[in-house]
Amino acid sequence: MQIEESIHIAVPPTVVDQIWSEVDRWHQWDPDTKQARLNGPFAVGTHGRIVPSKGMGIPMLVTERSAGRSFTVEGYIPLFRIHFEHTVVAADGGSEVVHRVWFTGALAFFFGPGVARQVRDGLPRTMRSLKAYAEKRNETLHDGEAARPARQQPDR
Repeated sequence: MQIEESIHIAVPPTVVDQIWSEVDRWHQWDPDTKQARLNGPFAVGTHGRIVPSKGMGIPMLVTERSAGRSFTVEGYIPLFRIHFEHTVVAADGGSEVVHRVWFTGALAFFFGPGVARQVRDGLPRTMRSLKAYAEKRNETLHDGEAARPARQQPDR
């Protein structure tokens, strides 16, 4: 079972990737995340913890990372894994962002259906929130650049 949601965001892929790499700020754009952190760099093999807005925190592991393009984290409890894959590509003056979620492990048949329901309900909202967050952040960056006075060149 795989759940997938995609959205167009009017920012370059580098902006989306920067937002993803700020793991301790995921809660600012993901309404289903109360807290997230990594115990090291945003790179394959780094462990951390994610606390959903409802429920208990679980360990997570970065299992794939391609800077500027994608990352996958795996949340895990004994005999059950939930995989979150995130990809971004340039498209139509912005970015096409896709989030995929799937389950593995001996207890996937037991936990999967209930977790899948929550993911199906929450993922569209999360994607809309990421879009709003990224576009506002990009706008603020550009407004800040426009508001700064140009450096004066010395007279010669």
